[in-house]
Parts: sequence; C-alpha cells; structure tokens
Amino acid sequence: MPLIRKIEIFLRENKMPWTKFGRLSVRDPRFVEDLRNGRQPGKAVSRRVEDFMSIWREDHGA
Repeated sequence: MPLIRKIEIFLRENKMPWTKFGRLSVRDPRFVEDLRNGRQPGKAVSRRVEDFMSIWREDHGA
C-alpha cells in the first residue's frame, strides 16, 4: 500500500489534521500536501513516518 494511502487512513482514524501530522512526524507541516501532489519520500523519511504512526497508535490505543 502506498505511504500516502496509509497516512490518509491514519488521519481519518485519529481525526488528526494533515498539517499536525506533518509537523509531528517529519517537522514539515506541508508534508502530506506535498505527498498528495506527487512527492516521493526517500526510504529514511518513509520509515520515520511509519514509525511515527506505529508509536502513535500504541500510545493512543488506536
């Protein structure tokens, strides 16, 4: 599944604004918008985002 799809699901599940997600996960409030517009993150950024979502779910019981 593409990373942007995973993020969109995460945003809906957690009712989190996309700008907050970008700030918290990669310190870039435009990150999700850039992905929606075709940005392709590198492996390190993708891993960081995946780790963020996993930790958030563990900490928030999602």
